[in-house]
Amino acid sequence: MNFKENETEDKLRGGYYTPPDVARFLSRWVLCAQPESILEPSCGDGAFFRALNGLSTSKLAVTGVERLAGEAAKARKAATALKLRSAQVVRADFLQWAHERLDAGASFDAVTGNPPYIRYQYLDEEDQRLSEQLFARFSLAFTKHTNAWVPFVIACVALLSPGGRLAMVIPSELMHVLHAGSLRKFLLEQSRRVLMVDPNELLFEAALQGTVLLMVEKKATSSDQSEGVAIHAAPDNSFLNGDPEQLFRTAKYVSGGVLNGKWMKVLLEPAELAVFEKAEALPSVKRFCDVATVDVGIVTGANKFFLVDDNTVAQYGLEKFVRPMFGRSEHCPGVVYDQRVHEANRQRGLPTNFFSIAKDANVARLPKRVREYIQLGESQKLHTRYKCRVRSPWFSVPSVYATPIGLLKRSHNYPRLILNPLGAYTTDTAYRITPLPDGPAAGKLVYCFINSLTALTAELEGRHYGGGVLELVPSEIEKLLVPLPAVRPNLAKLDEAVRAGTCPLQLLKTQDDKVLTAAGLTQDEAELLRHALIRIRSRRHRLLGEVAVRDGE
Repeated sequence: MNFKENETEDKLRGGYYTPPDVARFLSRWVLCAQPESILEPSCGDGAFFRALNGLSTSKLAVTGVERLAGEAAKARKAATALKLRSAQVVRADFLQWAHERLDAGASFDAVTGNPPYIRYQYLDEEDQRLSEQLFARFSLAFTKHTNAWVPFVIACVALLSPGGRLAMVIPSELMHVLHAGSLRKFLLEQSRRVLMVDPNELLFEAALQGTVLLMVEKKATSSDQSEGVAIHAAPDNSFLNGDPEQLFRTAKYVSGGVLNGKWMKVLLEPAELAVFEKAEALPSVKRFCDVATVDVGIVTGANKFFLVDDNTVAQYGLEKFVRPMFGRSEHCPGVVYDQRVHEANRQRGLPTNFFSIAKDANVARLPKRVREYIQLGESQKLHTRYKCRVRSPWFSVPSVYATPIGLLKRSHNYPRLILNPLGAYTTDTAYRITPLPDGPAAGKLVYCFINSLTALTAELEGRHYGGGVLELVPSEIEKLLVPLPAVRPNLAKLDEAVRAGTCPLQLLKTQDDKVLTAAGLTQDEAELLRHALIRIRSRRHRLLGEVAVRDGE
């Protein structure tokens, strides 16, 4: 986790200025509905005001809100240069201002802007309180993992007049992160149509942050039916010169019932969605939670101290206090972690040992060198770290056990299970997987897990951030679809193929031909799922900048 003192000024204030052509595209769209009032909730230096220059604005009343005095002055200058019915820039905290306007029953025909992207823990206490109040105001589930843009958009939708339009630049993670779940729910409840324009080119290179242009049409009456959500994948930025109204009207909308929480299914073509739903209904295709349990790995609070190489073991005489462990992709080049792999890791000098002392151990009776190692950790103030100081003694790590299977938390191409015949421990960089008593054998689950259906489900259920790496949490793993047909798994051959670095697409095709066809899909249907996976995974990889991660890391 990055701490506040290590972040850039741009990140702490959440400010990334909107490119003029983007601001103008969104402004042109909201003006198609002939609004009489427009709100810009975080107007910065007035980019969206300048975007109105030359457009039909003589009947417009524009209101901007900006927290910083210098930016507010620039925005005020930009607004007064326009031929508007009225223009005002209020220097205020938007969330506080929004609460006051909502209490007064105020509304606006349109909202445009680029809200701040600030993690909840970086907000001051007052903004945190205002954010929580906003969620409570609309009976929405709140989480402290949220980001400032989420309550901003909720407030803006609430301030829209019936039939009004909202056009904003927001992170593409709207589609999949758990902390935006309440916003997705609110948008479906309040909106007639929601379109996301998904540019292939990053709009904010410095942020390494994928963004979408969110275009929302609010319901005119409470009886209006929602048409759902659509996405327009823009291969380049030439769409900015096109007709935004036509784009909005002709998009293919997917109903909220199909989306079921996350919005990633809007990325599927109709034929792909049909095959996905067919696969979901096949008797041998199971949700992961129906065949296995998922638990986090061992939480040490100081991995560099508790995960040690053989030299450290020998130096401090830790032989009786260590067990084999793995936790990174470099530890697990295939799908099996056995004695052979463990020995290879030891020869490479990797930290393959987990240091563990029982909670009830008599410290005074521990060997001198072991006590010296504990003292070394204390000299580094490890015992003062939060996860260490809340347990006694600090060097006795809780929940230490191994499971038959591991799953690394992050992946690049596709997630993979790791069979663990060695009984090695793993830290919280991985999950501990245990097949249910009436579930499949561990080897079969590991074998059948690699296929295009499971990999596609991981893309739809997981999340990714700047850097393009796929991450899964337990609740998302539990939703993965896993085909478990009557096949004879050749785990040794699969392990060899993965270890050899076989092309991921070729490996998936080979597995699909064995697993998905046995489950009840035709080769053509399996190919459709594979094509969907390639496209959605490529969308994630386009964010891959400085971060380069192998499968499973």
